Amino acid sequence: MSASGGTKAIVAALGANLAIAAAKFVAFAFSGSSSMLAEGVHSLADSGNQALLLIGGKKAQREATPQHPFGYGRERYIYAFLVSIVLFSVGGMFAIYEGYEKIRHPHEIEHWYWPVGVLVFAIIAESFSFRTAIKESNELRGKLSWSQFIRHAKAPELPVVLLEDFGALIGLVLALGGVGVALLTGDGVWDGIGTVCIGVLLVLIALVLAAETKSLLLGEAAGVDDVKKIEAAVVDGDTVTGIIHMRTLHLGPEELLVAAKIAVQHDDTAAEVASAINAAEARIRAAVPIARVIYLEPDIYSETEAAKGSDREATPGGPTPHPAEH
Repeated sequence: MSASGGTKAIVAALGANLAIAAAKFVAFAFSGSSSMLAEGVHSLADSGNQALLLIGGKKAQREATPQHPFGYGRERYIYAFLVSIVLFSVGGMFAIYEGYEKIRHPHEIEHWYWPVGVLVFAIIAESFSFRTAIKESNELRGKLSWSQFIRHAKAPELPVVLLEDFGALIGLVLALGGVGVALLTGDGVWDGIGTVCIGVLLVLIALVLAAETKSLLLGEAAGVDDVKKIEAAVVDGDTVTGIIHMRTLHLGPEELLVAAKIAVQHDDTAAEVASAINAAEARIRAAVPIARVIYLEPDIYSETEAAKGSDREATPGGPTPHPAEH
């Protein structure tokens, strides 16, 4: 997995979550706090999620085969989708169930210093993990807002770690609030309420992750900026006079397929057209290095056919709308 996959952020989050999970389970054993149990399972699930992301990154590096000629780049999307399922089921639904049971059968929290101490430690550890994820994301985010970055990032690992760490920090605050109110009032119901809130938060984060990774799995086009760079690189104004229509598709976070029907002069020879196509491919790769698979089909531009617009059945058809226009 490349640096843009956020390996450092994943490893930092994995180490933090394993330490936090162990501490939370110890605190639960001494205090009986359901918030601690839910948070312990949450951290354990997060650790498993980060392991899944690392496995997906490793599998995505496999070479293409005759059966999978475009390689295994989408493995990263599959494992990121599995993360959303684990977070929803093991993290969110378990916490909601545990909180519901604690509300039905409340009991006083024992040895309050255990859960409070562990929660403070966990907040500090998660903050360091979150800081690492933010630092790595800023290198790729550019001028995008955080919501835009999460929605449009083609590499799934950093958005997953960002949302997990953000959810973990909010969950820890909720757990600390539930434990604190339960200690002040002597009513264990508040511990259960805090646990249910943690579960709802995790379910919401899981749904956001599932929606975004599902879109990546279905296949997303290149970003607007990359599409414009490719369009500018294809046309040389001599042999290649324009783009009739073009499609792009991410085969993985760092691998892009470009397929285009290009307009050439009607009196060009086959050798001239072939040379122009090779030159256009070189310009595309120079402009957008992740454009690994390129198919350019030459055709004679027809105003009649172009008037049909971007209908994919039209040949040669019109220009393809930019992704932002969908």
